[in-house]
Amino acid sequence: MSPGRRFRQRGFAIIMAMLVVALAASIAAFMAWQQSLWVRQAENLGNLAQADAIARAAGRWMQMMLTEDAKNQDTKFQTLLLSGELPAVPVEYGAASVAMIDLQGRFNLNNLVPGGKLSQPDVDAFRRLLQSLDLQPDLANAVVDWIDPDGETTFPGGAEDADYLALNPPYRAANQPLFDVDELVRVKGFDADAVNRLRPFVTALPAPSQVNLNSASPEVLSALLPKLSLFDAQELVAARHDRPFKDLGDAASRYPELEFSPSRFGVDSQFFLGAATAHFDRATVSYQMLLARSSKGGVQIVWQKPVSF
Repeated sequence: MSPGRRFRQRGFAIIMAMLVVALAASIAAFMAWQQSLWVRQAENLGNLAQADAIARAAGRWMQMMLTEDAKNQDTKFQTLLLSGELPAVPVEYGAASVAMIDLQGRFNLNNLVPGGKLSQPDVDAFRRLLQSLDLQPDLANAVVDWIDPDGETTFPGGAEDADYLALNPPYRAANQPLFDVDELVRVKGFDADAVNRLRPFVTALPAPSQVNLNSASPEVLSALLPKLSLFDAQELVAARHDRPFKDLGDAASRYPELEFSPSRFGVDSQFFLGAATAHFDRATVSYQMLLARSSKGGVQIVWQKPVSF
């Protein structure tokens, strides 16, 4: 074999060896990257599980706080509890935070048709609330038809199966109490903007409920009390801040011109919307839950759902 040919073969062998080394290095790097990715995924799943456990524990913590509040009847504590002022609680590698809203400071949409029967005073109040928010008052009839068990359309503005089956995709009226305020987007006449405008003032509770005079907003109070203007309702809310109502008799003595029916008003609450958020390393988990407090002080979670970020 000539020297030139041997030189070329030797060069080819060196190139092949370099390619093999480069390929091996690439494979090793890829395997290391895959292993690093797997480790990171495992860490993320572990962090997510830890955050989930902390968020659920924070929900139980809210139950305990509401139970203690029922025992103490501490107005200052209750104000702090429901004002969103509770600080985040540090945990190892993260933190947990909670917030609560007194849902009986809002208008319960299911009061429109309690037990399947129309409540005209509540319909009238809801119409006034809608009007005060620059929404069409006739939307109240659409909500009535969505909840009531019959198939008769309420005019004007109501809607039953025939209206919803004509949509694409078609569906039927629920003909049962609302589960959540978000359900309103399926009701005729409502869109996301209308629901968002209404959301701070309404709720959907699993049982007929009174409005808490100590937590209701001026808009809700003005809607429920026709003789109370929005301006006067704002003054009432400002006055109760330092001097909450002890009972309906106290409210009647301070505002004798108003009618505080015990079937529609109270001074305490049983239903609360709780939010629990937990951060653990890079993971965040949040839940919303409906908390119900019994007359004996026990608190249960009616429903709980995750919140997406």
